[in-house]
Amino acid sequence: MVEQTLHFESYREALVFLATAGVVVPLFHRLRISPVLGFLLAGAALGPHGLGRFAQNHAVASLFTITDVEGVSQLAEFGLVFLLFMIGLELSWERLARLRRLVFGLGFAQVAVSTTMLAAVGHYWFGVDPAPSILMGAALAMSSTAVVMPVLSEARRVNKAPGRVAFSVLLLQDLMVAPALFFVSVLARAKTGGFGALEAVTAFLPAFVALGALIVFGRLLLRPLFRLVASVQLTELFMAACLLVVIGEALVTAAAGLSMGLGAFIAGLLLAETEFRREIEVTIEPFKGLLLGLFFVSVGAGLDIGALAADPGPIVLHALGLIFVKAAIIFPLALLFDIDWRAAAEAALLLAPGGEFAFALLTSAMIAGVLPGHFGADAMVVVTLSIFFIPLLGRLGARLARPAGPEDEDAQYAHLAPGNPIAEGRVVIVGFGRIGSLVGEMLERHNVPFVAVENLVSLVSEGREKGVEIYWGNAARRDFLLKCGIEQARALVVTIENAPAVEEIVRIAHEIRDDLVIVARARDARHATTLYRLGASDAIPETIEASLQLAETVLVDVGVPMGYVIASIHEKRDEFRKILQPTGEEARARQVERRKEIKREQARRRISGRSAEEAGEEA
Repeated sequence: MVEQTLHFESYREALVFLATAGVVVPLFHRLRISPVLGFLLAGAALGPHGLGRFAQNHAVASLFTITDVEGVSQLAEFGLVFLLFMIGLELSWERLARLRRLVFGLGFAQVAVSTTMLAAVGHYWFGVDPAPSILMGAALAMSSTAVVMPVLSEARRVNKAPGRVAFSVLLLQDLMVAPALFFVSVLARAKTGGFGALEAVTAFLPAFVALGALIVFGRLLLRPLFRLVASVQLTELFMAACLLVVIGEALVTAAAGLSMGLGAFIAGLLLAETEFRREIEVTIEPFKGLLLGLFFVSVGAGLDIGALAADPGPIVLHALGLIFVKAAIIFPLALLFDIDWRAAAEAALLLAPGGEFAFALLTSAMIAGVLPGHFGADAMVVVTLSIFFIPLLGRLGARLARPAGPEDEDAQYAHLAPGNPIAEGRVVIVGFGRIGSLVGEMLERHNVPFVAVENLVSLVSEGREKGVEIYWGNAARRDFLLKCGIEQARALVVTIENAPAVEEIVRIAHEIRDDLVIVARARDARHATTLYRLGASDAIPETIEASLQLAETVLVDVGVPMGYVIASIHEKRDEFRKILQPTGEEARARQVERRKEIKREQARRRISGRSAEEAGEEA
């Protein structure tokens, strides 16, 4: 038997991070504090400048500290990659085009003005040479996508005006990372012999070619790839395909000299309008959450607590000064672009601290020898400390910048708003085979909008070809139903054959919304009773319904008047429904309340229809 040696050191930091996540997230949720701040503080406490300082002399301390920050940071960078991919999935090319004024207008103005002002401060106040001061200004002008977006998401303000403004500026900053790194190369080569036009073309051409190739080949290949993978019906294979696309496109752009996040963002945009979007979101979300947590820990671990404790005054003052200068620049620029002062103030507070891209720019500049090491090190400490203020600034901005009325804000920024949740005001049909497609046809005939979910790729493709809005995925998962917008749905119809899956979907949907109208296909009478207990409004047993239809046909064929036949069939159907439904008081009360809600909805529609007719007559 061959003995295997367990190298605990190889797994130690992964275990430290997982233990940190298991403690930080529940604790900070209970304290109603952003977990982002918790990860940052945990990184600072467990990093090489915190408890890690005692790791060399005390073996116990080495068991729960993070010493290899550089190694952790390389993996943690994928947190930003996955975040930008998910942002791309939430967008579309059309919505990105609507944001172009904020992205290329306000975003470019913020980068240009902030770089100029901060470079002037560096040159005239701190005595940095002109070229390095411009480079430092560009690095400090960047904001933190990885922290700002989760803070906005936790406060449910991503799709509010401040979130749209902040995201637009952050997107432009991401696009500007490549030119900034190019500027580092220019300064480095200028020191050794010049940098001409030919070198500039040679440096930028591969990046533009790679970017164009990603977009073209992505449009041609991504959908067929996911159709092929989804047809196998293996969750792990679909997950592997998702990771391949995100990481692969990120590495391609990185190899071309652009940021990895930009490649992931483009991949998200290309998949945003496909039928696999919702399942991809559910698959990638856990990876994004974990890697972002690791990213925050790595940022916190980079804070030199010793240097801060030795002389905290100047460092804290410089961090606050950076926040003040950038906020004072962003706020009036946002006003110039017709942003309401409340939204402008909140966005300015969120974007004022430094960002993660500053580390890459400053590190590259120091390695290339174009920025004195002490200036770069001090700037990175200031940036790291300023990032710690983002959760607090986000909460302060949300409180100070509350709009007079949400209706005013929504009306003013309606053109920038994302599409409504796909199921809002619609009927959700789970299963789009023979029965589901027939239900869809009848809903369409009565002008009732619907959206379909199916896990067979062939049926999804057929539906898409017919113009049906249909998505591929597993509806028996809570996260998937939430991504589909079940909370805003008008009703849910479950038509699939798999009895356990039907029960799970009904149970989850009822837990999410106990007032949701749920009509489910049942295998038999016993199965129908189970579905009623789980929260179905109506369960239709196949055997009973087939018997009623046969009886209806026979009665009509033997000469019984159609009206009597239909009335008797309805009576018999109601008898079965009463027999199959649970008999408890709570269940009965729930059913009565649902019936009342359906009647109220029907009355509202009749009144609105009457009002529309009267308005038409008056016109």
